[in-house]
Amino acid sequence: MSRLHPALLDGNPADLDGLAPTAFAGFAHFTAMQVRDGAVRGLDLHLNRLVDASRALFGAALSPDQVRHELRAALTMSPADLSLTVTVFDSNGEFTNEARQPSLHTLIRTAPPANGPQGPLALALFEHERFMPEIKHVGEGAKTYFMRRARAAGFDDAAFVDRHGHLSEASIWNLAFSDGDTIVWPDADVLPGTTMGILRRQLAHAGVPQRTQIVKPDDVAAFTGAVVMNSWTPGIAVQRIGDAALSRSSDLVASLRAAYEAEPLIEP
Repeated sequence: MSRLHPALLDGNPADLDGLAPTAFAGFAHFTAMQVRDGAVRGLDLHLNRLVDASRALFGAALSPDQVRHELRAALTMSPADLSLTVTVFDSNGEFTNEARQPSLHTLIRTAPPANGPQGPLALALFEHERFMPEIKHVGEGAKTYFMRRARAAGFDDAAFVDRHGHLSEASIWNLAFSDGDTIVWPDADVLPGTTMGILRRQLAHAGVPQRTQIVKPDDVAAFTGAVVMNSWTPGIAVQRIGDAALSRSSDLVASLRAAYEAEPLIEP
């Protein structure tokens, strides 16, 4: 275990024996965050995500107060700025003939801080729908598969179109567009990202117009800009989606970064 970037199992430093059950924990969920000066933007959104996903996947309650306690333990032995991931798994989730009550555990991993790629990005389009898209679950090999296919075709990353021909999200990103006046969120089954949640409430607070609408590939060229976002960043400019070019994505990036900076940093 790195002294600067520890791994904690249920709030305690993890050893190899303790980590062994998580090595093949394919049925698990997580949230990822950027910590700055020992604090996190959208902490409530991260905690709600973990609680809701634990209920949906395991039918079990997860204590947000316990998670906060474990986060504090991780931060006391880490640098002030870092990337942090909380994974929740059920140690009684193995295949068995007997019914067992869920036994939830958390694994907290830390790493150096990240800001995402510089951009602008070109996104290739693929038809794909994630299993249980509302949950940030582990083991999604399809995302990496399509990302690799996109790069082999000369793009930077992949964006997805659902069975109805509607744009949804990108490999590890949410998507947002601008028509010059309004922020547009795709109307599709997507993971409600924590950064997306931060931006939506801060844009609303600032009175910036936003709407949710169906976006098809043929609609992209009518927008002035597009971005991708995730826990690394509130916005990276997109210059192309499929065959459609976008010329003013930098304007959208600036607007979203201002909204993100308005969100307070909260210590666990």
